[in-house]
Amino acid sequence: MAPENDPAAGQPEDLASPYAPSGGGSAQAPFSAVEYDSPPPRRWLLPLLVWLYGLSIAAAVVILLRAPSRGSDGKGFLKPAASLLSTRKDSVGWVTIGGAIYQGDSGAWGKGSTAWARRIRKLADRKEVKAIVLDINSPGGSVGAVQEIHSAVLYAREEKKKPVVAVLGDVAASGGYYVAAACDKVVAHPGTLLGSIGVIFHVSNIEGLFSKIGVRSEVIKSGKMKDIGSMTRPMTGEEKELLQALINDAYQQFLGAVSDGRKMSKESVLPLADGRIFTGAQALRLSLVDELGDSQRGLALAARLGGITGKPEVIRDVDSLSDMISLLDSRMSSLLSSETALALRLSDQIGFSGLEYRWRH
Repeated sequence: MAPENDPAAGQPEDLASPYAPSGGGSAQAPFSAVEYDSPPPRRWLLPLLVWLYGLSIAAAVVILLRAPSRGSDGKGFLKPAASLLSTRKDSVGWVTIGGAIYQGDSGAWGKGSTAWARRIRKLADRKEVKAIVLDINSPGGSVGAVQEIHSAVLYAREEKKKPVVAVLGDVAASGGYYVAAACDKVVAHPGTLLGSIGVIFHVSNIEGLFSKIGVRSEVIKSGKMKDIGSMTRPMTGEEKELLQALINDAYQQFLGAVSDGRKMSKESVLPLADGRIFTGAQALRLSLVDELGDSQRGLALAARLGGITGKPEVIRDVDSLSDMISLLDSRMSSLLSSETALALRLSDQIGFSGLEYRWRH
């Protein structure tokens, strides 16, 4: 007879607990792990991304091949990419310098001072190029990178005897203006922001942040100045004096570049070189630019200085592939989320420590 508290008592045999022992004793349910099938890997994701990238490349090629030309006839602005490979006579070379200027080539993306300087030199070496236009829209950058482009401009002007005209866009501040000052002529919009003649050394101090999260930095160095500019401690007075001497030296180089390029005495440049910015209209009155106008005016001026009669042909850079990649780069940048864009800007502000000819805003 089953005990009164037996839950299987009085139940049909087929409803009784399957784990009830047949010979008495306590019931124990056997333990078994439940196994779930893991989802299959998404092997289709990588091919899809490759396919989309290839499609974007093809679309960029089509856009470039069908793009209107960048000539003086007012019907367009860029020559078709396919025509860049052809040989022309009496042409104007066109190099666009956009964004912050830092050292490097940036690989296939074709950005950085090394790539821009190389394009200027290659255009200067071509016999059919009689003049060069630098389309500048930049707040400046690191001292060495800016001076690399500056040297390429002097190479075109002094060694190859090719006139160079700077056309300033929204911004041509600090290092952007340093490059422009080396050109034969400078054309700006009335509202272009330019100037910011000076040097800056920016160091972020995150010592307080580290202390809050329990991180402490230990440095072993060969000399007391080896970790100058460290983000994990305040600078000493001696370090500040040393950096100020570096800044003063780079500042004198900037003054000399503007003085030589604009045919102005250092004494006349000095009151304008405290880091302030000017509009294009103000800069014209101060002799920092030669004319007010747009890119078409700059192109016509370059053609005249190069002895070109009639409508000039335009060779934009020397590498059509870089044009295509730059187009893709601009499209991809527009897809970045606001958080990603902020992170990139913060990394730009914090990640670089060095002398800069740059307008910080």
